[in-house]
Amino acid sequence: MRILVTGGAGYIGSHTWTVLAERGFEATIADNFCNSSPRVLGRLEAIAGRRPDLRRVDLRDRAAVDALFAGAGFDAVIHFAALKAVGESCERPLDYFDNNIAGTIHLLQAMRAHGVGRLVFSSSATVYGDPDSVPVREDAPLRVTNPYGRTKLVMEQLIGDLCASDPGFHAVNLRYFNPVGAHASGLIGEAPGGVPNNLMPYVCQVAVGQRERLSVFGGDWPTVDGTGVRDYIHVVDLARAHADALDFLVRERRSANINLGTGRGSSVLELVRAFESASGREVPFEVVARRPGDVAEVYADPSLAHELLGWRAGHDIDAMCRDAWRWQSRNPRGYEDGAGGD
Repeated sequence: MRILVTGGAGYIGSHTWTVLAERGFEATIADNFCNSSPRVLGRLEAIAGRRPDLRRVDLRDRAAVDALFAGAGFDAVIHFAALKAVGESCERPLDYFDNNIAGTIHLLQAMRAHGVGRLVFSSSATVYGDPDSVPVREDAPLRVTNPYGRTKLVMEQLIGDLCASDPGFHAVNLRYFNPVGAHASGLIGEAPGGVPNNLMPYVCQVAVGQRERLSVFGGDWPTVDGTGVRDYIHVVDLARAHADALDFLVRERRSANINLGTGRGSSVLELVRAFESASGREVPFEVVARRPGDVAEVYADPSLAHELLGWRAGHDIDAMCRDAWRWQSRNPRGYEDGAGGD
C-alpha cells in the first residue's frame, strides 16, 4: 500500500513513518515544516535504511494539495498535520481554525476527487473536555474547553459527515491521551520550539539543564499524591496503532472512533520520580497554583483499541522515561544538534 502521511516530519508522524517502513508500506511525507525540522529526514534514513519520499506542501494551499494527489496513487492517508498547543490556540484561535480545519477540508476534497477512501486521523482526548468519569470510553460526551480541542472535534465531524455521505469512504479517528517517549535509537524524538507545552519535554529540559525547575500546577488535587494524573502513552506504541488502523480499514471497510492510552494514570510526581531514576538526574520542581481548566485525573479505557485493532500499549512509564532521556541527552537542542542533513 502507498500511504500519504501529512505532517509526517513531526513528532508522532516521524515515529509512525518508521513503523510503516518496517511493515513494508510505501509512505510519502507531506509537511510544511512549521512545527518540524527537515533534519528528521536524515534521521529516518539512518533508522530505516532509506530516505523518506518528501513533498513540501501546506494543506491550506488547495491547488498544491490537489497536485500532491495527482498521479500519486495513494491507497490511504494518515493525517497528522495540525497546530497543537492549547495555550497558543487560545491566543491565536483564527490561525488554528485556518490551519487545522481549512487544511483538513482541502485534504478531504483532494481525497474525494482522487478516489482515496481510507483515512486515519490524528485526533485527541481533548474532544472529551472534562470527562464525567474515568476511565474514559469512546461513548463519553464530546465537549471542548479550548480552540485547539474545538478544531479536533470539528475535524472529526467533517470526516464523519463525509463518511456518512460516501459509502466508499471510511476513517478511523484515533483519540490520543498523552504521547511521550522517543524512538529507541535516540535519533528521533519530541523537539518543541520555545517553552514546552507538555510535561515530559519540560521535565527533559530541566534534567538536561536548559530550565531551572518544573512548575507543578496544583498539589491539592484529590489524587494519590495531590498532583494531576494523566494517561501517558509511548509514542512508538502510538505509532503502531496507526499502522494497525490501516489494516483495520482494509479488513473491515468501516469507520471507528478509538481511544489510545494505557488505561492507567500516572501522577506528575510519579512521572518526575521515574524520570529521575531513568536519567540519574534530579528534577527540581515547585508546586504552584492550579491552571484554569485543568482536571484532577484523566485516563483512557483502551479496550476498544484491543477489540478492533488487536492493539495494546507495550511500554510502561519507566520505558517512556528511559527513551525520552536517551533522546534528550543525545540531542539537548533537538534537531539543531548532530548530523541529519536537510
